[in-house]
Amino acid sequence: MILDDLVAATQERTEYEQSIVSLADLKHAVSELPQTNPNDVYERFRRPGMHVIGEIKKASPSKGEIVDTLDYIGIAKQYRTADVTAISVLTEPKYFQGNISYLKEINQTVYAVTLRKDFIINPYMIYQAKDAGAKIILLIVAILSKEELKEYFDLAHELGLAVLVEAHDEDEVATALSIGAQMIGVNNRNLKDFSVSFANSINLRKKVPEDVIFIAESGVKTIEDTEKLKGIGVNGVLIGETLMKSDNPIDFIKKVQGDA
Repeated sequence: MILDDLVAATQERTEYEQSIVSLADLKHAVSELPQTNPNDVYERFRRPGMHVIGEIKKASPSKGEIVDTLDYIGIAKQYRTADVTAISVLTEPKYFQGNISYLKEINQTVYAVTLRKDFIINPYMIYQAKDAGAKIILLIVAILSKEELKEYFDLAHELGLAVLVEAHDEDEVATALSIGAQMIGVNNRNLKDFSVSFANSINLRKKVPEDVIFIAESGVKTIEDTEKLKGIGVNGVLIGETLMKSDNPIDFIKKVQGDA
C-alpha cells in the first residue's frame, strides 16, 4: 500500500533529521521568528472568487517524474506573478523528489504564502515547516489518529500556522470538522490506489458547512474541471501536475481565477 510506504519512509527520514538537528534546537530557532496569525491565511481564502494553490513538485508515485529539472524558484515566481492564493511545495524526497530546502529557499526569495506539502506524522515536522517559512501545513486525516490530528492542529495554530486538513471520505470530513478545521481539502485522488474522481468533491461539499473553506485537491486538468467545481461551491483548487506541465501556467491560473 503506497500510503503505508510513504508514512514508513517519513518516519525513517524524520528520525534521521532529528539526529542532525534536535527538536529542542528547532524549537529554539522557531521561538526567535516573528509571530504570525493563522487567521490572516484563512481570511485570504474567504475572499470572493476561485482561489488557486499552485503546487511545485518534480514527481509523484502515480505519475513518476513530471519534469526533468525542477526550477522551483522560477516556478514560484510565476505563481506569484499569477497572484495565486498560496504556493504548495512538496518536501517529501523519496516518492515526490521534494526537499524542505526548496520551501526555505522559496520563502527567502519570493514573497508568498506557502504550504508545506508532506506526510506530517510528528510535531518535529510542524516546527520544521515554521522554521522554513511556511504559513500553512497539510494534515492528512488518513495517516493520523484523531488525537494526533487535534494535537498537531492545535500546535500549528500556536505557532501561527494555518492548517489545510485533508479528507477523502465522509468519515474523514466529520473527523476534520470535529477538531475545528477551518479549511478542508478534499482529495479527489484515492491515496490507497491513486485513482481520481471529482465525485469525491461533489459528494463531500454538501457535508462541509459554508463557513469552512473547501479546497478541491488533485485531478484538475482543464478550465471545465474548475468551472464544474466552482458550480458546487468549492472555494479553491490545488493544482500541481497540470501547472507543472503547462507551457503557460500564468495564463491557466488567470483563467481559473476568472481573470482571463
